[in-house]
Amino acid sequence: MQPPSAPKAGEALLALPPYATTSTSRLQSIYSDISRQKHSNPESYNANIEWWRRALEAITRSGIQQRGSRLVLTADTGLMDLLRVPEVGKPLALSTVVTELRIQKSLFTRSDFLNSKESIYDSGWLPGRIAAYVVGKPLWWALEQLGVVGEEGFLTASANDTAWFGDYVVISLVEAAANEVLEQQSLKATGPGDALYSFESFKREFSTDTQLFTDGDVKVLIKFLERDRRAVVVDKDVIKFVDTENLSAVREITSVDRGILELKDAVSRLQAQITKFQRNMDEYTEKASIALRQKHKPGALACLRLRKQIEDVLNKRLESLTTLQATLISVETAAGDVDIMKSYESSTATLRSILAHPSLQKESIEKTMDAMAEAKADADEIDQSIRIGGNVALGIDAAFDEAELEEELRMLAQEAETGDMQAKLGDETLKTPDARPSPVQPHAEPQREPVLSS
Repeated sequence: MQPPSAPKAGEALLALPPYATTSTSRLQSIYSDISRQKHSNPESYNANIEWWRRALEAITRSGIQQRGSRLVLTADTGLMDLLRVPEVGKPLALSTVVTELRIQKSLFTRSDFLNSKESIYDSGWLPGRIAAYVVGKPLWWALEQLGVVGEEGFLTASANDTAWFGDYVVISLVEAAANEVLEQQSLKATGPGDALYSFESFKREFSTDTQLFTDGDVKVLIKFLERDRRAVVVDKDVIKFVDTENLSAVREITSVDRGILELKDAVSRLQAQITKFQRNMDEYTEKASIALRQKHKPGALACLRLRKQIEDVLNKRLESLTTLQATLISVETAAGDVDIMKSYESSTATLRSILAHPSLQKESIEKTMDAMAEAKADADEIDQSIRIGGNVALGIDAAFDEAELEEELRMLAQEAETGDMQAKLGDETLKTPDARPSPVQPHAEPQREPVLSS
């Protein structure tokens, strides 16, 4: 019985969005030459361009192209054949679509992307200025400049029309891949070795089963992370992640970085060898068991001897791995200590710079505090003056004697006490039944008026 065959290219294409939800009649319209719709029917034109943008992203992301790239679209006869759909044919609109997506900065030629020193988001980037100029011109002129049309009219997407062929970086896919890489990197430990990669280790670390990067993809991704995201620095085959939020972070590859990366790669190679030796030992053990079951003792002994030799080598590799790992830990610890000391030095220099400010000198501090005391006294004096002025405005005499007030208060309290005593005596007199008023003294002298002193 033959194994099931892999799905044909056409079947894989039609399973991708937005093909899966698009009818044949709609595909026929989208696949036709849509260049003249730019002015005659701009709404339909823009809708068709958006459909093609999503379709080309899905095709590139799936890796169904011959080169298997997940970030770079290869526009050539192979793509034309891949896009052929039964009852629809080849996409005559593809040349117009690629041109329009270049104008929209959704696609960049691979050579321009890798060779430019300026960010693709920089308005001063040369291809960006060209695109901005093209947008302001009629589509006919734009397509002519990009080799899509000729003097006599539009060129069809035939075998002779190759001016628009080439490798195009799909920006949305590169941005998404960069986000995933940065997120995955942020989850790693913060040791110096965790930020360092070679080209191969970078590819191995950030490729997944669903997104296996090619060498070309890795070059594009690293360039984007370095130039446009400023998340890595690159020096030949050394890639180093840096803190994008720390503007003072060292953005260079040092000799220490190279040494750590060499140790890190050596550990990885040893781990790969150990895994291979362990797998070989398991294989020879299985072969020896099979030979014994077949009553073939010499073959079983030969397998056991080979397994023993591999085991000896494996033990040596394990010892070497332990030594290298310990060395790597020591080096990373020392490198981390250097970074900590640099932070201490920077903090000390900052503190000294602040303390050296003229306003924090002893004479300046004393002068400032004296001035503050004088200002406080002036404020109290002003407040008192305002209070007195307010009393005058209300007719209140503020020029009073505190001692006089105290004496008046004492007299009021004494009078209140005397009144209370008299009231008490009066109540007691009323309660006594035999009480009689005292006789009036006949010869009592009249009470004299008090003489008021002048």
